[in-house]
Amino acid sequence: MDELKVIETLKNKIGFSDSSIKKLQKFHNYLLEYNKRYNLISKNTEKSIWFRHILDSAQIIKFIEAQKIDNIVDFGSGAGFPGLIIAFYNENKRFHVKLYEKSPVKRAFLRNIREKLDIRNLDIANDVYGEGILADIIVCRAFKKLEEILKISRETVKKPHKLIILKGKNAQSEINNVSLGSNYSYKLENSITDSDSKIIIVDAK
Repeated sequence: MDELKVIETLKNKIGFSDSSIKKLQKFHNYLLEYNKRYNLISKNTEKSIWFRHILDSAQIIKFIEAQKIDNIVDFGSGAGFPGLIIAFYNENKRFHVKLYEKSPVKRAFLRNIREKLDIRNLDIANDVYGEGILADIIVCRAFKKLEEILKISRETVKKPHKLIILKGKNAQSEINNVSLGSNYSYKLENSITDSDSKIIIVDAK
């Protein structure tokens, strides 16, 4: 799927505004520029950023009830996937997005993007292990194994929340190998960017 088709999908099927699309286009160009100096994303995916990274991240929005939440947290944001893409969508919404990323280089990139593109209701932090994280929804992409993500959510998020995790073909086996507990339930959704990949949605009561 090329850039124009991805943009059409973002606007017509996911609900991105024209102004948000313009910011995404600028972000795409900044990412390519930064990637010449820093290894933010694989060089092999530079020609397919719109499909492999932006659309892959944006599909999470289909599972977010934007009017019913206040805080979204992204663990292991990297170059901004998926949390930053959700923040672009959030332009006219009321919820807040917080990105957690341990790499100083990637944090600097994210802060630069926030300032250049005037993304409001967005914070960037470096520690996901502190207690008392406020999150209605936790999102993750290429972060850690499911067991570790669940452990972090149990130890740091102090109220009922949802986890939306982009996973590859081993999603079901990862779930089978963890003990969710009686207060956790899950479902799997198909990815729109990879027929083998899944989206794990976990409700933590």
